[in-house]
Amino acid sequence: MEALVVGQVARDLVLTVDRVPGPHDTTPVRSRREMLGGKGANQGVALSQLGISTGLCGVVGDDDTADSLLEQARSSGLDTGHVVRRAGTRSALIVDLVTPDGQWRYLEDIPGPVLLTEADVTQAAGALSAARAVFIQLQQPSPAALAAGRIADRAGALVVLDGAPADDPRREPILATADVIRADEREGSALTGVRLAGVDDAVAAGRRLLAYGPRLVALAVPDVGNVFVWPGGQVCLPLLATHVVDTTGAGDAFIAGLAAALLRGQPPVVAAKHATAAASASVGHPGGRPDLSPDAIRPYLARLEHLG
Repeated sequence: MEALVVGQVARDLVLTVDRVPGPHDTTPVRSRREMLGGKGANQGVALSQLGISTGLCGVVGDDDTADSLLEQARSSGLDTGHVVRRAGTRSALIVDLVTPDGQWRYLEDIPGPVLLTEADVTQAAGALSAARAVFIQLQQPSPAALAAGRIADRAGALVVLDGAPADDPRREPILATADVIRADEREGSALTGVRLAGVDDAVAAGRRLLAYGPRLVALAVPDVGNVFVWPGGQVCLPLLATHVVDTTGAGDAFIAGLAAALLRGQPPVVAAKHATAAASASVGHPGGRPDLSPDAIRPYLARLEHLG
């Protein structure tokens, strides 16, 4: 197993509608998809599709939904040996309501017991130490994130942080374990105190985050693209997709594309192009499950060839 993803496993229910109903109103559902989801599972599926053998460290309930989620994960090529089945709780559910303009609204039922604990992570210490890369979704509680980061860092794995840790005493120690930090506009601003209104802002924020020790930082800039900063270099790559159905899961595809390239020894600028191509290939369908076939990614890589 080359990679282990520490994060959320959930049932995704994706509904496309012409409009969001108001109070005492109704609207028909145009399409409905139910699938394995959650940021952790989406990243795992994306990595598997990119040829990286991957396992999940997450939590599901003890319901029938959990049986379905684990079967879908295994059929997607994921190792589920470190997914905890928590007795006495239901599995997480995320409802993704998508309108024709590509806007999404989430309804989330994520019971507290399906969040990872430090003990859950410690039980997976062997897999964390053996993996070449460990992906940590920072919507998980800080004790679990810090435990995963420290175990992986001590073992010499590529530690990839996605999001912003909670603003508590564990934040800086978590960031200090990272080799790669990826954050969207809101998360990047929360981490650095810099409002990511433009490329220069994102570069400044990225440089601040490099002080914690990562070798690469990727930050989203609204309506522009993504800024990548590393010691001695930087690049801004634009958003490429012209037909956006749903951006759910684009960040998960992005981080998978970035890390898969780094694991194969590519330099930061090449990894940045793979991340952008993977994200661009993921927004043309509703729902967060990626479809990162070579044919889907190739046209975007070609368009990026002359940039950076």
